[in-house]
Amino acid sequence: MRHRLIITLFVAITGKLFVGVLQPAVAASDDVSAVSIMSPADLAAFPNPVPDERLHYGADPLQFVDLRLPLGPGPHPVMVLIHGGCWLSEFDITHIGKLAAAFTAHGIATWTVEYRRVGDAGGGWPGTFEDIAAAADFLPGVADQYNLDTARVIVVGHSAGGHLALWLAARNRFTAGQPFYGKNPVELKGVLALAPAPDLAWLHKEMVCGHVIDKLMGGSPLQYPERYAVASMMALTPVALPQWLVIGKFDADWAMVGERYFNAATAAGDNVRLIEAKHSGHFEMIDPDSTTWPLVAGAAMELLGIPQ
Repeated sequence: MRHRLIITLFVAITGKLFVGVLQPAVAASDDVSAVSIMSPADLAAFPNPVPDERLHYGADPLQFVDLRLPLGPGPHPVMVLIHGGCWLSEFDITHIGKLAAAFTAHGIATWTVEYRRVGDAGGGWPGTFEDIAAAADFLPGVADQYNLDTARVIVVGHSAGGHLALWLAARNRFTAGQPFYGKNPVELKGVLALAPAPDLAWLHKEMVCGHVIDKLMGGSPLQYPERYAVASMMALTPVALPQWLVIGKFDADWAMVGERYFNAATAAGDNVRLIEAKHSGHFEMIDPDSTTWPLVAGAAMELLGIPQ
C-alpha cells in the first residue's frame, strides 16, 4: 500500500541552511514571520554521549559500531543508525551520537555505524558500501550477548546516510554473484530515511558537495553503469519493505532528490511514505532538542511496533 503523509509542525527553527544553499523564502501562508535553519556548524555543539560498547566489525580503525543499550533486560528492538555528511571523511560519527542516545532513551538499542568515506583510505567504491553491509551483518553474531531482538530491526539514516540506509534494505534482495551479496543479512522491518539522497545519477549531474558522487563511485554513470545499478536507489526499486522518508520543507538542497525517489518508489508499487516536516530544514530532524524530534521518534517507534 502506498501512502503520502504530510505532517505539519508549527515551529520556528533557529540556525542557517547548509553552506552554499540559498535561504528559502517563507510564504505568506506559513504562519511565521521568518524561518532560519540549522547549519553544519550547529552540529559541532552536539554532545556525543559515550556508548555502552564500541565494537569493531573490521580491521580498519573506521570499521566500528557504537552500541547503546536501553534500560531493562530486553530483548531490545534495534536501530541500525547511519550518519550522513556527503559521504565525505570530514563528517564522522560524532554528530549523530546525540540522536542515538535519544532513541536509546526511548527503549531502542542503537547500532550506530562508522564507515570509510570519500577521503579515507579504502573509502568510496566499493569500500563505503562494503562497510555498511559488513556492519549490519555483524549484528546477528553478537545479538545474544547483548540481548538484541533480531526480529525487530530497522535501519535509519540521515542525508548520505539515508541513501545508505535505503541501500542496505535493498541489498537484502541481492542474489549470489552480485556485488555486496550477503548469505545471511540481518532482516529488517523497515527504513526511516531522514532527508535521504538516494538518486546518485541525478546527484552526479548536479555536482553536489564538490562533485562527491564522482569520487564515491569512481566515475560517472556513463563510465560505470554497472556500479550505479547496484548503488543508486533509483535502480533498486521496489525494495518491498516499509520506507518512510522525512523531508524538511525548507531543505532547499536535498528535498528534491528525496522526492524523486519517493515518486520512483511509488510508481514501482513500493511501500513508501513521504513525511514533510513543515518548518524544518536539513538538520533539525537529527536534533532531539528540536520540535521535529517527536515526528522522528514516533515514526521509528511505529516501524518497530513499540507502543507510544
